[in-house]
Amino acid sequence: MANRKDPMGIGLAVLNRIASSPTIDKLGLRKAAERAVYQGAKNGFQVAGAANRTFKKTKGSGTPQRLSATSDSGVFDLTPTEDQQMIVGVVQEFAAEVLRPGAEAAEKDNTTPKEVLQQTGEFGLTLLNIPEALGGLSEERSAVTGVLVAEALAEGDMGQAVACLAPAAVATAISLWGSDTQQQTYLPSFAGDDAPVAALAIAEPRPLFDPLTLETTARRTATGWVVNGTKSAVVRGTEAELFVISADIEGQGPGLLVIESSTPGVAIQDDPSMGLRAAGLSRLVLTDVEVAADALLGDGTTDDYRECIRLSRLAWAGLALGTAKSVLDYTKDYVKTREAFGEPIAFRQSVAFMVANIAIELEGMRLVTLKAASRAEQGIDASREIALARKLTAEYGMKIGTDGVQLLGGHGFVKEHPVERWYRDLRAVAVMEGAVLV
Repeated sequence: MANRKDPMGIGLAVLNRIASSPTIDKLGLRKAAERAVYQGAKNGFQVAGAANRTFKKTKGSGTPQRLSATSDSGVFDLTPTEDQQMIVGVVQEFAAEVLRPGAEAAEKDNTTPKEVLQQTGEFGLTLLNIPEALGGLSEERSAVTGVLVAEALAEGDMGQAVACLAPAAVATAISLWGSDTQQQTYLPSFAGDDAPVAALAIAEPRPLFDPLTLETTARRTATGWVVNGTKSAVVRGTEAELFVISADIEGQGPGLLVIESSTPGVAIQDDPSMGLRAAGLSRLVLTDVEVAADALLGDGTTDDYRECIRLSRLAWAGLALGTAKSVLDYTKDYVKTREAFGEPIAFRQSVAFMVANIAIELEGMRLVTLKAASRAEQGIDASREIALARKLTAEYGMKIGTDGVQLLGGHGFVKEHPVERWYRDLRAVAVMEGAVLV
């Protein structure tokens, strides 16, 4: 792993935002936040100090701000930095105390509560990949931190985690590939106290979808582009103010476009799903949507688009890790207390081996995912490692969900226990594209 050192102390900067937020009192996280801030100060870290929204076009110096790659310590070390431990510690407590208890209600309502979204916004999650010069928290890539945060949130509930992380995906995309004008126009909103609802829309509603073969098209005109197509699994689409969508760019191949929700021709439809119901998934229909030439994200190169797909898959791998860990923890306790024929079913060898296999598979998934994230934030080619992480988390994530249901027997089939929801959410890892990004 890289040796990630940031003079700002991004971990404490995030925690300082949390501690100053009045919302944490409502959610019962005041003590956890204050404890984390105190510990961070003791360790010597430096404390860093809506649908009708109009994004005003702004020009800066002409040169976009880019996050630099982290330095390589030369030692492969999977131990999180102190910054990362502080951030993840508070996020884990938030997931356990807020997301997990509210998961059933959020799924029933097909949305994540506003106060939960507000709190994660105050955590500064959208700031992690925005350059400091544009109001963010760091000058270096933080793919590993992104994966760890996604994992921690998904331990509470994957659906709500996706809803919370969706705006950060758009901010990250604009930060990584946006032009100077796009960064100056949009990123200040994400760095403010009222971050816009935004969605990264890649998937399309057709079988065997390939993100490199798109039916959504952007046709060149004298003044810009005309976009037509349909995107599926758009997170919080009915509320979104800003979209970054994938399209086949005429004469260039697949690329990304920035589209504001107020643009004529943009429509939202329901998109019911098997899992991730708390993410409020919708369908985005684009009919002769006219956008300016500068709506093309950055240079619109295919290389940038491919990197977007890889980093999105890496984020989904992180989400799979958190949900799979929840399955392991829950089933491990369940088999110790569930009795059959006068003894706990954990005493049965077949049951014990199944639980052990879940732990082994989860550890393998985690090692590959963190290695891929480490290479990505160092600016090293991580395509092979991300492909392996995608393969393992998609295949074994579904297997872990299935085994979790199997271990609970009849209880695994009913909503009294959360394993059936985790099973449905884990199946999304193999089919989802976009939505989240690290």
